[in-house]
Order: sequence, then C-alpha cells, then structure tokens
Amino acid sequence: MTPRASTHPGEHVDIAITGRGVVSSIAEGPDAFFDALLDRRSGIVDGGAPCSEFDPTVAMTPKGARRSDRYTQLAVCAAAQATAEAGLPDSADVERLAILVGTGVGGLKTLEDECRAFIDGGVRAVSPLFVPMMMPNAAAGMIAMDLGAHGPGFSVSSACATGSHAIGEAKRMIERGEADVVVAGGTEAAMTPLCMAAFERMGALSRKGVSRPFDANRDGFVMGEGAGVLVLERGDLARERGATIYGYVVGYGASNDAFHMTQPDETGRGATKAMKAALSDAGAEPSDVGYINAHGTSTPFNDKIETRAIHNVFNGGSPPVSSTKSAIGHLLGAAGAVEAVAVLCALQRGILPPTLNFEEPDPECDLDYVPDGPREAPGLTLAMSNSFGFGGQNACLAFRKA
Repeated sequence: MTPRASTHPGEHVDIAITGRGVVSSIAEGPDAFFDALLDRRSGIVDGGAPCSEFDPTVAMTPKGARRSDRYTQLAVCAAAQATAEAGLPDSADVERLAILVGTGVGGLKTLEDECRAFIDGGVRAVSPLFVPMMMPNAAAGMIAMDLGAHGPGFSVSSACATGSHAIGEAKRMIERGEADVVVAGGTEAAMTPLCMAAFERMGALSRKGVSRPFDANRDGFVMGEGAGVLVLERGDLARERGATIYGYVVGYGASNDAFHMTQPDETGRGATKAMKAALSDAGAEPSDVGYINAHGTSTPFNDKIETRAIHNVFNGGSPPVSSTKSAIGHLLGAAGAVEAVAVLCALQRGILPPTLNFEEPDPECDLDYVPDGPREAPGLTLAMSNSFGFGGQNACLAFRKA
C-alpha cells in the first residue's frame, strides 16, 4: 500500500471506527457483548465479575499464552477481534499503523506470583520472563508484533480513565498525522488476592457484592476484568477501501481534578471540564447528546459527584444515562474501552443498555436513568462516555453514529 502523507495543519480528518473487540464476563465479541447487556445478563458472581470462560489460545499459541500475563492475554484476544473486523494488517500500511493499548496496573498476577517465588526460593526461583510479562506495555508490544505494526506504539496508564485516554489520544495521533490507523483500548486482570485485599481495605468494594450505580443503597464497586479494543482509522481511507464503519470518534476531553488521590472533586469540576472539552472538540451542544454511558461505579462519592458534573454540563438536566458496570463490574483500565464498544453498539442499533440493580432512587442522583431498559432510541446520533480515575484523572469521549 502506498504510504499516505501526513495530515496537513488545519486539514479536517474524521476518525472512523472500523473494528471492535471485547472480552468481558458476560460475552466475548462486540455484538454478543451488547446482546448480553440488552438481555440484562450479569457477569457478577460471588462479588466479582471474572471472565470465567476465557480461553487465550483462541488468539494465541499455547506457548505465547504461557509467556504472557492474563492482562496481555485479554488484550490480544480483544485486539484479534477488532483487527479481524477491520481487515488488519492487510488493509493498512504497517509503517503508519500504530498501537496504543493501556492498563491500570499491568501484569499484577505475574508480580504477585514472582514475589512469592522470590521470598520462598530466592533469586533463582524468579522467572526470567518476569519483567516482559509484568510490564504495562507488554500488551501493546504483543499486539504490535502480531500485526507487524511499525508506527508509534506505547501504553498509557491513568487508572480507571485509561481505556478512554487511549482512544482519545489515538484520535489525536491520527489528527496530528502521526498514523493512519491506530489499534487502541484498555485491558485489566486485577482480580488477584492482593489487589482485592487492597481495595477491600480502602473500603471501595461493595460489602454486598452488588453493583448498583446511582441507587440509594449503593455501597461500593464490584471488581471485574476484561479488555476492549477499537480500530481507529482516517475516515477517508476507510471509505476509500470500502470498510464497514461502526461510528466516529468526534470528541475527546481530559482533565485533572488536582484534589485527592482517590476521591473526586466534590464540585465535579474536573469531570465537568472533561465533558465540556469533549463536546467542544465534537463541535456539539449539550442538546445534541442523546445518551451518556456514565462512569457510574456504584460508590457513594463517585455517583453523586458525576451527577453534579452532568447537571453542570446539561444545565440541570440530563440525557438518558446508564452504567454497564452494573452488569460487568468495574474493569479499571479496561472500563473506558469496553464501555466505548457499548456506546458504539447503542448508536448503531438505536437502543440503550439498562442499568441493573436499580431499586431505590437517590435524591442526590437525579438523572434520567435507564433502569427499566433496554430503551429504544431511534433518533440517537451522538453519545458520550465518561471515565474518571484515581489520581483525579478524567477522560470523556464523544461518538457519532455512522
């Protein structure tokens, strides 16, 4: 394929999505995943949402799987779905094919296992594969090797905002002319004993093991695992080759709370700024938005403050809002990317996924929820997805229907 010149300054470039991939506790593959959401299926069992039927050898050799942490395995499988749907690498110039796949914590299972091995057996008990399995850029590197991608490649890490940051920065990369196609997303496999204990000690986990975003009885989040990957591509190139376009990334906003390492700014200032920036980037007004996939963690602080932020942006009201975390738990660094797939499917089908386990309204969370869904939305053309991470790092994405 003939290399395409970089984007000229000031040239408008629309960012098409030509591939989607998901591994989650309720299904694998974008359409099966969204069908499961619409069917109100829950992947939460005994207070967690593991991908219990996941088989990495669907997309990796047994040797490759053994030499990879679970977080990398999840990412490689989601990327294989997305790139197959997009026709990569055959349809792209690999010199201008980039990889941007992030994670909140990286190879945590490997880290825990090797720490135990070192404490019990000393230096010689530590695997020589420890570092390449643990490092947070391993997933991005493995995907690049699978595709032979020679464009920019790296990982981002911003806790629960990671997946959305990766997609947003991939958008920017194409707009700057650094790549024509970017494989972008997030992955996480943090359901390890140490990590679960840490979140429990913080008081962040639901004591009842139920994810009930925005409900008056919410008492914490439920941990999940999984991966979400999108293929972002210059729209002109996608149309030129006749690719199926599943939607467009039209807006991206990011901000810092600069308030507290684990609690969001009580005024919703940072979240508000990220959402307004995404709308500005999209050239859209609040009245154009027909759906918000909320960060919606089911924690007392987040849901109340996200409600304030949405009211700030939408002048005291809100478009329909739901949280897929009620079905699949909180995927940390993978959350934003998996939820982006849900938003794209909602736009494509004109139907909104429900929020599960919503029983009692909270006066401080007075948004237009979709607890009784799925809800038909035939006129839906623009939707947003929020991701807010520990460290006070926020990201918001805006998607437009193809």
